[in-house]
Parts: sequence; C-alpha cells; structure tokens
Amino acid sequence: MCGIAGIVDLKSDRDVDRDALKRMADAIAHRGPDGEGYYYDKGVGFAHRRLAIIDKAGGAQPFVTVSGGALNYNGEIYNYDELGRALERQGAMLKTRSDTEVLAQGLAAHSDAFIRDLRGMFAFAFWNPETQSLLLARDRLGEKPLYYAVTDDGFMIFASEIGALRASNLLTLDLNSEAVADYFFYGYTPDPKSIYEGVKKLPPGHMMTVRRNRQFAPERYWRPSFAADKGIGFDDACASLREKLDDAVTTQMVSDAPLGAFLSGGVDSAGIVASMAAAGGDLIACTVGFDEATHDERAGAREIAQKYGADHHEFVANIEADDLIDKVALAYGEPFADSSALPSYIVSELARRHVTVALSGDGGDELFAGYRRYPFFLNEERLRARLPLFLRQSLFGAAGAIYPKLDWAPRFLRAKSTFQALAATRADAYAAAVAINLPDRSHAMASADMIQQLGNYRPQSVIADAMNDADTDDPLAAAQYADLATWLPGRMLTKVDRASMAHGLEVRPPLLDPQLVDWAGTLPGEFKLKNGQRKRILKAALAPRLGADYVNRTKRGFDMPVSAWLRKPDSPLMARLSSSKAWRECGLLNVPAIDKMADTHKAGSRDCGQELWSVIMFDAFLRTNR
Repeated sequence: MCGIAGIVDLKSDRDVDRDALKRMADAIAHRGPDGEGYYYDKGVGFAHRRLAIIDKAGGAQPFVTVSGGALNYNGEIYNYDELGRALERQGAMLKTRSDTEVLAQGLAAHSDAFIRDLRGMFAFAFWNPETQSLLLARDRLGEKPLYYAVTDDGFMIFASEIGALRASNLLTLDLNSEAVADYFFYGYTPDPKSIYEGVKKLPPGHMMTVRRNRQFAPERYWRPSFAADKGIGFDDACASLREKLDDAVTTQMVSDAPLGAFLSGGVDSAGIVASMAAAGGDLIACTVGFDEATHDERAGAREIAQKYGADHHEFVANIEADDLIDKVALAYGEPFADSSALPSYIVSELARRHVTVALSGDGGDELFAGYRRYPFFLNEERLRARLPLFLRQSLFGAAGAIYPKLDWAPRFLRAKSTFQALAATRADAYAAAVAINLPDRSHAMASADMIQQLGNYRPQSVIADAMNDADTDDPLAAAQYADLATWLPGRMLTKVDRASMAHGLEVRPPLLDPQLVDWAGTLPGEFKLKNGQRKRILKAALAPRLGADYVNRTKRGFDMPVSAWLRKPDSPLMARLSSSKAWRECGLLNVPAIDKMADTHKAGSRDCGQELWSVIMFDAFLRTNR
C-alpha cells in the first residue's frame, strides 16, 4: 500500500520538473511512511512513497524490469504467488517475493491483458520504454484512487491523491461547477469528475494507454454483471457464500506487517472475523465506541471478539467535530460531506497503534442489498410501473409540492419525499434516495451565477447514466449497479481510503474480492432482499457462525448527530458557519438562503442539519485546500 505520483511529457522527451515531482511525493508522504523512491527516463518521472506490507526488503519502488519497464504501483495483488509461478513457467526470473515484481513482470510480458488476471486492489502506472507508452489502470471497484490532468504545456501528471496534483504547482485549478453541484446533491464528487476543471479520476474497472502526440481515453476492462442464476438453491448458495468468503479472507490475510480487523457490531465485519479465526493464527480486532448509546456497538463487537478469541482493542471516540473538520478536509482533498468520515478518521488513527493492515466489512450492503433505501425503492417501483409518468406527475407531483417535509416524524408520515419519488422517473427517484440533500434544497443553495453556469446540467444524470449502463429491467439490479458505479467508489471507498491512509494504515475489504463480487451478481434478487429482509443470504449464511440473534440485530451505523451538534447552545459548528468568509465569498452559494436555513434549524422548526453540514465541509475544503 503506497502513494504514487508521476509526470510524463505528451509531446516529446523534455525533462520533467524534478522539484515539482518531489513536492508531489511530499504531499502524499502519509500514504507511504516507510520509503521514498524515484525513476527518471527521457520525458518521464515517477515518485513513490511506500508503506511496506509484503517483502519489506524486496518490494521497493518504482520497480524496473529486466526489459526496462518501470512500475509505479499502489495496492495489493492477492494472487501474486499464483501469477508469479505462471510467469516463471513462461521463463521469467523473479528475484523477490513481492507482488510488485510479479505485477511489473506480468505487464512487461503481457501488457494490459495481464490486468484481467489480477485479484486485488490497485492503481498503477507502467512505463514501457520500447513502445514509449504509459499504461494507467485502476482496480475493478475503485478501492484505490488515481487522479490525472494535463498541463498547459503538454505534460500529464498523475497521483494517488488530488493534493499531490495541487502541490505540483503545474496546474491552474478552477472549481468545476458541475462537480460542485454534484457535491451538494450527493455529498461527494462522483467519478470521473473531480472538484477541479481539468482534473479527472480514472474510473474503476478502467485502464488507459497514453502515447505521445496521440489522443487517449479510459477503456473499460471490467463491469459489474447481474445475470441471475435461477438454477441455484438458497441453501446451496449459503454454503457457497461461506466458502467464497473464507477464501477471500484467507487470500487477503497475506502480510509481513501486523494485521487485524475492524470489528463493529454488524454482520459484515463479524463475518470477516469469523473467517479470519477459521484461517488460524493470532487474531487482532479493533473496535471504536461512542459515549452516545445510540451509536455505540462495543457490546456486540465484544461478544464476537470473545467468541473467536481475538486480542480485542476497544477505543472510545470523543468526537470534537470542530477540531476535526479541517484535518479531515485536508486528508480528503475534495469536499466530502459524509459525517462518518470523522469517526473513520479517528478509528484509523487508533487502530494504527496496533496493526498496519486491517480487514474491513465494506461492500456487504452494496453486494447483498443491505441499505434501507432498497425496499422503499422497490415498493415505489411497483407503483410507478402501474401508472404512466404523466399521470404520476399530475397526482404525486402536486402532493409532493404542498406536503410539508416532516423530518422529525415517523417514516410513514414523511410522505413528501415519497410523493416526489413517485412522480419521478426510476433514475431520478433513486438519485434522490442516495442524495444527502433533496433536489429542491440543493438547488436553493446555489447562487444565481452558479445556476447560470450549470445551464441544463442535472446531478441526477450521474445515476441515470449508471442505470442506463446497467442494461437491466430489474430495479434492484439497476440500483445495485448504480451503487457499485457511483456510491461505492465515490463515497464509501473514498471515505475508507483517505481516513486510513492519512495514518499509514492499509484497509482491505474481502467482501469486494473480484471472485466474490462476480458470484454475488449471479444471485437472484430474492436471495438478497425478500419481504423487506435485507442482506437475507448473508445473514442466513453467517447465522451458524454468529448466531441467529446476532445476525438479526439492528445495526446502528457510524452517522454522526450533526443536527444536534448544530442546535447546541453556542455551537462551535454554527459559529464556524456564520463567521467564515470562504463559503460566503466563493460566489457559488446562495448566502441569504443558507443563512435562513441556519436560523430555521436553530429554531427547531425544520431540520436543515445535512444541508448546513455540506456547507461547513465545503467551506473547510476551500480553507484548507486552496
């Protein structure tokens, strides 16, 4: 696990700016505290910061093959031993026992075809001096990040984090108005955009070959598939899930550094710990708790740790939000409004005291339909299917416009968003389901200049594009595909990567193992969600190990009580919001409308906590990253 950066001349073989490359490497030093390396060729420069996990002596980078190819790589290839043996049968002479050398030699021998054989998480750059080409690639689901841009004088620069591109001082960084609109709708910037004009993210499951004086564009090498196998029985599928989970966990436990697990009170992380225990060896588990009982899951985690004999480390996270906001904003490099980024940042810092690698339960909700929004979306879809759009817009659109938004009421009384969803298309309805701010509110937060810049652009198009790409009539499959393409890489995996790597901690999610992901796509929808029961097959598969009571308990989650924080007397968050000039003077936000939201929220007549939090985090981004 590392940080990478590079500069490549797209026109000829001009010397790269070595000072700029050094600044880029320094900006991502937290991702690789164990080593620093550089590679230079005509018109090419690579920088690498290393977090040593596998073959600490032999895995230094950038790695140069016997044929002269140079690899700059961030990630882990879990099947590197198997791939290495295959390369040796083909005549390769491997000198180390690192996955880095296997990846480099495989790319040298097979070029981009080798990517499809990789089982792991990765973002890399491979320079081939014979063909004078640069190959960039990112893993299937976007576990590892890769940003890139082209300078005005014709150099491509790339890095693991956007802060490294900023540190190069080689770019003029202007905010992308569409990305800002996406942020205030979704709470993050979906791939392939970044918050800046001209800076892009290589999308998950894509690679890109760059040659001098030629056009280049990302090319997809993998996509999620949801072709259900109707012939598999539920009990057989449960047995297969246990086998595949055990295999994924065992495969990802390879490490020459201390390894453990994040253990919450949920089924996903508990299932990972159970598989780790079955694999044998010492077991370290780390749990974060909170003083608020509604957010504290230490009791459930303690139960699993005792059951499997884990060396269990519990931490109590005292969230002082005002002290953390700027640290988190700097770590993320782009505005990020998921409030659980704060406890994620803290637990990563605390876990790093005991382990260098941690297995996590990320991915279970996306693969096995664990989110609360899925059953609501399916129920809405059944009604949408019975009435044409024009009729739904007439009936439910009017009701949604006049019905109050009762944030404080029980769900069955919160009909405004339901009416709005029923009046919308499938894609617009699901976009609203995953949004942090509903369309009318996010639109009201934009300034007149911002609205003019956006023209006809709608953030909902992100979900619409993903659902169209899914090419399925199954609404659950379409929603899951959209989540795997947008929500998972842009929000969930970004949150984990930046929070953990800020402290030099590698996090691996076995549930996102490529073989497990491909298999999960073949499961019938009713295996995942039936009669409102979410993650049905995962709970059934793990019940023999964890207990029926455990798998059916309510998951509390990591969401922070932002609305309550903002209503506290003399709230430091509200003081920050009212006093900061950054968001007020950026020209993109409707300042009077947001001030009115703040007054309404303080008065308790309307919950605007999430909208105000998104402004606070945008303000922190402006202050720390520009």
